[in-house]
Amino acid sequence: MHTVEKIGGTSMSRFEELMNTILVGERTTPEALYNRIFVVSAYGGITNYLLEHKKTGEPGVYARFANAESEEAWIEELNNVQVRMEEINAELFVDAEFERNAADSFIIQRLNDVRECMKSLQHLCTYGHFQLEEHLMKVREMLASIGEAHSGYNSVLALRKAGINARFVDLTGWHMEQPIPFEEMITKSFEDVDVSREMVIATGYTHCAEGLMKSFDRGYSEMTFSMIATVTGASEAIIHKEYHLSSADPMLVGADNVVTIGATNYDVADQLSNLGMEAIHPKAAKGLRRQGVVLRIKNAFEPDHAGTTITPDYHSITPRVEIIAGRKDVFGIEIFDQEMLGDAKYDIEISKLLARLKLYVVNKDADANSITYYVAGSRKMVNRAARLMEEMYPEGQIRLHNLAIVSAIGSHMKVKGILARTVTALAEADINVMALHQSIRQVEMQCVVSEEDYEKAVIALHAALIENGNREFTSVA
Repeated sequence: MHTVEKIGGTSMSRFEELMNTILVGERTTPEALYNRIFVVSAYGGITNYLLEHKKTGEPGVYARFANAESEEAWIEELNNVQVRMEEINAELFVDAEFERNAADSFIIQRLNDVRECMKSLQHLCTYGHFQLEEHLMKVREMLASIGEAHSGYNSVLALRKAGINARFVDLTGWHMEQPIPFEEMITKSFEDVDVSREMVIATGYTHCAEGLMKSFDRGYSEMTFSMIATVTGASEAIIHKEYHLSSADPMLVGADNVVTIGATNYDVADQLSNLGMEAIHPKAAKGLRRQGVVLRIKNAFEPDHAGTTITPDYHSITPRVEIIAGRKDVFGIEIFDQEMLGDAKYDIEISKLLARLKLYVVNKDADANSITYYVAGSRKMVNRAARLMEEMYPEGQIRLHNLAIVSAIGSHMKVKGILARTVTALAEADINVMALHQSIRQVEMQCVVSEEDYEKAVIALHAALIENGNREFTSVA
């Protein structure tokens, strides 16, 4: 029986600590060291440099290439990535010349291949029969794969240097003649792996016929993690983060005030994902649920802590709020039009527009003559959406708001008094509630506030609903 364990990019950037905790630590026997498959992400920040910054939208190599900037612009950015990767190698292998040279040679070869490929593609697309847009997704996948290949290869070098029988499973399909289906790619790659004798390090990116980024963009590593767990018959799937899944962000409400969540369900995990705080991508969780694989979220730097188990059927016995979470990078796009009443095309057309611009709709609300979309994305795309909506509905009025969403989430929140307590807590903290959303299922209640009130709102709700509030709630029949 083995586990499949995913390590995120921020944790990978603290690799020496990982060696002393989850990778090796005090493990001395084969039973303790092996029977584990690790799926690794790129080092923190590297994918931002290769593609674009996930939060700010600042262009990386891909964005400069896709936006038809000069060849010098994207090549210069690619050269900067190489410098950063070699710096990481130097930091990781300070006193290990052989490993450092091997790490440098590996990544230089990959980047050279990419550089020549992109130059050739750019030249090819100067001919009218070839359009760059038709090839951009493949370029994006190729660039993204380099980050995971870099961290995965380095991990194996470091583990072997420490005397561990480590094996690199490169799922990036580099120089592969023809992509094959996702599940088949995973199956073939693990055909001759003996997890009882090898510690496997696999890339978070998988090259396959479906094209993972087409559907999941930068959530591809969790899809790889989930597929490996289901295909190899893992007993448990573990995601290692740099923090525990807690009742709130300890940096905001204080480490002494938060409670580590011992267990929850996939419904709660999906609500967190909607707020940009993914425990696991909802589509990645699908395979684990169907195969009955237990999912566990752990703190990579506290390996002895059991962490949080996520299962389909968990339901809090006592009605309570489990987590206060939210996001502050939210824009409210409000459209008012006197002609809107009874016309469903507004919502349909605007939803299609926002999807085309890759603006994620966290929530929306409506009345007779207006709809407000609460979206996450770059300010540039939000402004573009507003301009296009003005063109679509010249009689309408479009307004933009800088907002934050703070949510109370729980597997069993059908409790009397929660709404009143929430509004009272925010009022006492001098916070104006701009919108409030609570569905009939009552697994989440969202409070929309000004962006500047985000931190205060999290602190106020955590104090009222978790630190002081749960014992006073009574169940709704």
